[in-house]
Amino acid sequence: MVDVVVIGGGAAGLNAALVLARARRRVLVVDSGEPRNAPAEHLHGFLSRDGESPAELLAIGRREVLGYGVEIRTGTVASAEPAPDGFAVLVDGDPVSARRLVVATGLRDVLPELPGLREVWGSDVHLCPYCHGYEVRDQPLGVLGSGPKSVHQALLLSQWSPDVLLFADGIELTDTDRAKLAARDVKIVDGAVTGLVVEAGRLRGVALGDHLVDRAALFVGPALLPGDDVLTGLGCVRGNGGFVPVDPTGRTEVAGVWAVGNVVDPSASLINAASAGSRAAMMINMDLLEEDALSASLAR
Repeated sequence: MVDVVVIGGGAAGLNAALVLARARRRVLVVDSGEPRNAPAEHLHGFLSRDGESPAELLAIGRREVLGYGVEIRTGTVASAEPAPDGFAVLVDGDPVSARRLVVATGLRDVLPELPGLREVWGSDVHLCPYCHGYEVRDQPLGVLGSGPKSVHQALLLSQWSPDVLLFADGIELTDTDRAKLAARDVKIVDGAVTGLVVEAGRLRGVALGDHLVDRAALFVGPALLPGDDVLTGLGCVRGNGGFVPVDPTGRTEVAGVWAVGNVVDPSASLINAASAGSRAAMMINMDLLEEDALSASLAR
C-alpha cells in the first residue's frame, strides 16, 4: 500500500508528489504521457522556467520527485473504488492500494473542425494571450469567433498588437461588444471562415471562401473537456460549469479524494496548477497525520 496515488504527472500532479514525498509519504504517480501542452513549443509565465519547452519542465520535475523516492508509472487508471483502508486503484490491470487519491488528469481541448487548424495548433494557433501573446507582439493577429469569450480574447490581444481582427464566423455580437471592440481598434470580419492557409508548416492566413486574410497568428477558444472519469466514477458530480467543484485545497465531496489543476480549474496556468498541487499535498499530509494520531490514541 502507498499513502497517496497521484493520477496525472503534469505540473499539478508532480508538485503534489514532490511535497508529499518530502513529508516522507509513499507516493505513486500514474501518468499517461499525453500532456495537454505537448503541441506548444515553449511555456511562459512560470518563474525560472519561462521560455522552456513543456517536455523539459516535466523531465526536470520527474527527476526531482524520483530523487525523493516517488514511483512513477506510465499508464492509465482504469478505475478507482473505495476500500476499507482507502482506495483500490486499477493501473493498467494492476491493483494498487492507496490511502488517499490526487486526481490531476487535466483536460482536453476540443478544437473547431477547421481545415489547417490542427496543423499549426500550438505553433501559430493558440488559446491563451497571456501564454503566447508576447511572442507575437506587434504582428497581425486574429481571433476565431467561437462564443462570447472570443470578444474578451480580442480585447486582450489589443494589448499586444495594434492589428487585431475578430473573425465573427457567425457569432452574435451585441452593440456593447461592437463598441468595446471599436474602442480598442479591433476590427470585425464578417463571413464564414472556411479554413486556415498553411505554408511550410506556418500560418499564412485565414480563408473566407476565396478570400485570404493574412495573419501571423490566430487565437481560438476550444471547448474544454475535463479528464474526470476517475472523479465521476467515484461519485463526484460536475457543477454548473461542467467541472467537479473542490474546496480551496482541492478536496472533493468524496472523502479522501483531492483534484487539482485543469481537471477542476480550466483557467489554471501551469504555475497555478503547480501551486494547487502543493496546497493539496499539505492538506493530504495533515489529513493522514490526523488519522494516524487518532488510530494510535485509540489503540492505547
